[in-house]
Amino acid sequence: MSTQISTASRHDATSADGVIRRRSAETKAAFKTTEFIAYVVMVLGVLIASIVVDGNGNGDNGAGGDYFRADQAWFYVVLLTIGYMASRGLAKAGTRDSSDA
Repeated sequence: MSTQISTASRHDATSADGVIRRRSAETKAAFKTTEFIAYVVMVLGVLIASIVVDGNGNGDNGAGGDYFRADQAWFYVVLLTIGYMASRGLAKAGTRDSSDA
């Protein structure tokens, strides 16, 4: 009653009853995850906010300057990107390798 490893893929295994079962160590593709969707929505929100928000007398002593500048918006996009990359790294780090079974 030994388990044989299929030569088709290192993630395929033939069980004792002869059924080939796929054991995969990978997480979902990045674009299928909820954190990717949240990342895209937040990036679009930051960029749209930087376009829409201006300082025309709305709380900034009447100077009329740009209240949410493009460099600030891109800084926030970079921070969001770092957070997204860290979350994907943690998701990948939490998966088991096929040899852990």
